[in-house]
Amino acid sequence: MPRCVVTRRVQFNAAHRLFNPGWSDAENARVFGVCANPNYHGHNYSLEVSVEGEIDPATGYVLDVQRLKEIVTDSVVRHLDHRNLNLDVPWFRTRIPSAENIAVTCWEVLAPAVRPATLTRVRLWETDRNYVDYHGT
Repeated sequence: MPRCVVTRRVQFNAAHRLFNPGWSDAENARVFGVCANPNYHGHNYSLEVSVEGEIDPATGYVLDVQRLKEIVTDSVVRHLDHRNLNLDVPWFRTRIPSAENIAVTCWEVLAPAVRPATLTRVRLWETDRNYVDYHGT
């Protein structure tokens, strides 16, 4: 059977602070710069989720993109949108909510949720110039 990769992009808005609690304020400021602001800062994130699989001959789909949108919204966006990642999201109680860690967390949540398709890439755009790709472990 032919295989394809299907990608869906969703958006969410969130605030965060890059801060290592084991470091001094001065060390956090040196490493994270303005992103260590104790009053937090926000981003308008775009999250691209790509899944791969065989094309179902009955539907012509790997995974219906509307269903993929629902999975991503229910599994990830509803937990992150309009939240302070450091304070409101348990996933980041012990993880610094960097773009890299957000992408890895999204992968961990989405990989089992998209089955029988296979998650192949999570791309998180933090700004229109900066993104992180994660392809799993």
